[in-house]
Amino acid sequence: MRTVRRLIYSEVLSSIALVALGFLTLFFFFDLVDELQYLGKNSGAGNNLYQIKHALLYVTLLIPNHLYELLPISVLIGSIFVMARLAQSSEYTILRTSGLGPWRALKLLLWLGAFFVALSFVVGDYVSPVSERAAQLLKARYQGKITLGQTGAWLREKQVRSNFIVNVGELSPNNEMRNVRIYEFSHAGRIVSTTEAPLAVFSADAAWQLRNATRTEFDGTASAGRQAGNIEAPAPLARVSRTAVASLRWPTDISTEMVAVALLKPERMATVDLFNYIRHLDDNGQTSQRYEIEFWRKVFYPLSCLVMVMLALPFAYLHFRSGGITAYVFAGVMIGISFFLLNNVFGYIGNLRNWQPWLAAATPGLIYMAVSMGAFGWLVLRR
Repeated sequence: MRTVRRLIYSEVLSSIALVALGFLTLFFFFDLVDELQYLGKNSGAGNNLYQIKHALLYVTLLIPNHLYELLPISVLIGSIFVMARLAQSSEYTILRTSGLGPWRALKLLLWLGAFFVALSFVVGDYVSPVSERAAQLLKARYQGKITLGQTGAWLREKQVRSNFIVNVGELSPNNEMRNVRIYEFSHAGRIVSTTEAPLAVFSADAAWQLRNATRTEFDGTASAGRQAGNIEAPAPLARVSRTAVASLRWPTDISTEMVAVALLKPERMATVDLFNYIRHLDDNGQTSQRYEIEFWRKVFYPLSCLVMVMLALPFAYLHFRSGGITAYVFAGVMIGISFFLLNNVFGYIGNLRNWQPWLAAATPGLIYMAVSMGAFGWLVLRR
């Protein structure tokens, strides 16, 4: 059995590595072509220009994230190719007569799938977030900013006396925040003050240091107008005072990681960062549906490698009348692409329909697991 295990593992591993390398090369080329439009145009601090060496380094740093996304598809295509080739050459028939039963073969492939589950978790939770952030900081060094859409990141924090809504327009490569706006509200929902600063930095003592800040305070609020018949009585006006200060300290628990998390895509975050950010949103009364779905997707996505090897095993029990196995490999490609699309679609649908986050994240994997178990029972056990 050790010889059989060595044979199957070596064939499957080399095939998966070849498929993954082909996909990564293709995505590397597409990313590089997309970066060519920025060469020599985007200048950051000083006279530094975005050159071809920077573009090559940037797209190289994107490889771990592509590997994380493509690993289940690569596992499926590589496993199907090996299983179909062994069946075509009658090698798998010889292995079956040598004692390789269906359950033993499934156990062998599940152990191999467990290896790719661990690899996917390590790449997606440790390597990919670090490389993604390094790529964004590299590009921001020459573009001058990290931002999200047109308005940047919005955060909220509850403190003892007031509630705060914070808007950070951009994050510079040296962790400086730009175009910062802070809105302070009382617990009754009335606005107390607004603070705007073109630049802010993080302090070591749980505070932000706002530079060249403009603070507007509202002394009292306009009360609701009283109506007498059809005539509305005028409401008293609030007094507004505005001050400009060169440096202003604002105590807050919003850290550098939270701002970076809010400015980056949630699927590029580590599981721990997602969990901490979800807790921050829940503590401050903000919706966390999108981030909860991404959290559970990060939990379930590596397990899809087990589903993929289960889908590949029935291909070893097919009977080939023609010499080619291209159709079966193409079927594997289509199954992998459909899983990738369905995984993304269920995330969006779950967010729009307000589904349970774990259900929206786990449904694609459960569907394909049911299909793989059905194929295993029909093609392997009953035939």
